[in-house]
Amino acid sequence: MPLPAGESSDLAIETHDLTKRFGRQTAVAGIDLAVPRGSVFGFLGPNGSGKTTSIRMMLGLVSPSSGSVRLLGEEMPRRLAEVLPRVGALVEGPAFSPFLSGAANLRRFDSADPLAPSRNRGERVHAALERVGLGHAATKKVHAYSLGMKQRLGLANTLLMPRELLVLDEPTNGLDPQGTREVRALIRSLADSGTTVFVSSHLLAEIEQICTHVGVMSAGSLVATGTLDELREVGAARAVLQTPDAADARRVLAGLGLQMLEGADPDTVVATVADGIVPETIVAALVDAGVRVRGFAVEQPSLEDRFVALTGEGFDVVQ
Repeated sequence: MPLPAGESSDLAIETHDLTKRFGRQTAVAGIDLAVPRGSVFGFLGPNGSGKTTSIRMMLGLVSPSSGSVRLLGEEMPRRLAEVLPRVGALVEGPAFSPFLSGAANLRRFDSADPLAPSRNRGERVHAALERVGLGHAATKKVHAYSLGMKQRLGLANTLLMPRELLVLDEPTNGLDPQGTREVRALIRSLADSGTTVFVSSHLLAEIEQICTHVGVMSAGSLVATGTLDELREVGAARAVLQTPDAADARRVLAGLGLQMLEGADPDTVVATVADGIVPETIVAALVDAGVRVRGFAVEQPSLEDRFVALTGEGFDVVQ
């Protein structure tokens, strides 16, 4: 059921039971998203997990099978015409006229925006191109752009006018490491100025470095959502012990209620740490039992560990 207007004004994006079916296949299965205004929200999941379909429904590009969407407090798609001028979006890669220059493409898109003033169009196009590092290629025809340059041009298009919300689908696709760092810095600067940025990605490093909040998709379902710190805190810590007395160590740790995990080698013992058991208690029990301790550490689960546990799939963590 749609919410009354203005009820969730602190949220830039809000969905309730958002669902999309294609025939018998469910691409998105009843997701409930709450994206705070001013946040950098990472929409994370393996390729094919339903991220882009969800974004297309949020922006009114496809109709949901059921459920509701609000952008900037307004019901979508009923308020589409009022909302979209306040939203910048880069979805499934930019599409430009290949035989026009980068600047000409942006002027063309800007002229189609009824709210964009024509008097300073050239200045705004120039500023947007400079902001994404394409000032040197403004007069170059787009068919000669690399994939990364086209991606930058798509970002420039979202920056032609001030936006309250930016929705970016895989914004660093095709960029080299330097370009990726520049886009991350750009996203952070936009958030610092008050813009809400919604970033969809399958790259864990990208999300971890720029986002304040995260939603994790797997097989069409939203399996976790919250701040980065909240996701880091979920999951059991692990005790990692280096000892030549592995069998005795396992017996002692099991007696303390720790669950054994597979170690990297015969002299490494790994176990989950039960709530309420401090490292000092574990080490004291090992020493009392005569176990020789060469090394001991308690490790908190990484974000990669958490995401793999949630989705059952690995993530590309190298960029």
